[in-house]
Amino acid sequence: MHYREAESEGLARAGRQWKILRPLLDRAVEASGEFRERLRAAGLSARDLDSPEGLSQVPPLRKKDLIRLQEERGLGWLLTCEPGRLRRIYMSPGPIFDPEGLGPDHWGWAEAFFAAGFRAGDLVQMTFSYHLTPAGLMLEEPLREIGCCVIPAGPGNTQVQIDLMRRLPVTGFVGMASYLKTIGQKAREQDLNPRTDFHLRTAFVAAEKLTESLRSEVEEMFGVVVRQGYGTADVGAIAYECQEKHGMHASTRCVVEICDPATGKPLPPGETGEVVVTALTPEYPLIRLATGDLSRFIPDPCPCGRTAQRLDGILGRADDTAKVKGQFIYPSQAAKVVALFPQIEAWQIVVENPGGRDEIFVQLCLAGELDEGAFAAAFQNEMKLRPGLRRIKPGELAADAPKLVDRRSFSS
Repeated sequence: MHYREAESEGLARAGRQWKILRPLLDRAVEASGEFRERLRAAGLSARDLDSPEGLSQVPPLRKKDLIRLQEERGLGWLLTCEPGRLRRIYMSPGPIFDPEGLGPDHWGWAEAFFAAGFRAGDLVQMTFSYHLTPAGLMLEEPLREIGCCVIPAGPGNTQVQIDLMRRLPVTGFVGMASYLKTIGQKAREQDLNPRTDFHLRTAFVAAEKLTESLRSEVEEMFGVVVRQGYGTADVGAIAYECQEKHGMHASTRCVVEICDPATGKPLPPGETGEVVVTALTPEYPLIRLATGDLSRFIPDPCPCGRTAQRLDGILGRADDTAKVKGQFIYPSQAAKVVALFPQIEAWQIVVENPGGRDEIFVQLCLAGELDEGAFAAAFQNEMKLRPGLRRIKPGELAADAPKLVDRRSFSS
């Protein structure tokens, strides 16, 4: 598609989105206490929301504030309907509630799966969790919309995952790329060849940084096409890769902006800023949710013919959180755990990825004996990840040292 044709179609898409968004804003002003309060605090009213330019004046809602508001004011403060009118309510680490509305493909992943190559009749092995967190069902329902059959395998149980792939004609995989690699390695240890003993054709991966080296390794191991999606448990799909693999197309079911992290104002195409998302879902209007992720828009059109703006991957974080194995790590959560163990004098979370596999450690300076198993279990209960522990000497950690250090390298 020619650049000017793509630009024209992009403007038309923005117009269509605005027609959907405008009544959603009216509903949020009428029924969402959170949105009304945010407008008042910014000196804005419903009259200021008559255009996309007016919407950009609304201060972004940060995820940390979302957690605080749910705790202090209750989930209903952010909804436009009674909780019992929702389809489901999940709970993710934070802790944070993730409501699911009634519309078809509420989370908006169907277009992402289709772009990745999933088609009616595919048999898909789902390895995301079905327990409390939304990932499993969030990603299963759009596959059913396409016409796929889904095996709700869930995470872990690697031997069972191998048996399913060996005994059934599984053509699609959904989960983390690093876990698919683990399945392939374990299969090879059993003298199985993932390319010939399995039937996989397409893998849709998310919840972790996908390096090109990991993608290539998994594609070679299984003989599959690996494409990634980008989203959150709050708003669902944000962007996804097509077959061309040149950036990630913004989902049509949300308004995606790249904004200055300090001001919340949109930035021109090509400049790096924070991803800010407004999902077109009326029951839970997270308007201008700041994800904390950094990216930029790619200005030239995609060879696939899709005209949605494309994100140039995730280039870093704008705040003091990190995403590890699909879970956000908040230092404030870790502080709650540390408070249970008075013998801990100083601490710091360190995230690394030796060999491309994410690992999380807690560095501890102790004033007495610590039951390390009890600490690790308490950390896992709060954060959904079990850390390694490293003891450090008094004075080794400065008083003003950050509570979270991300040492991962994504250069390859």
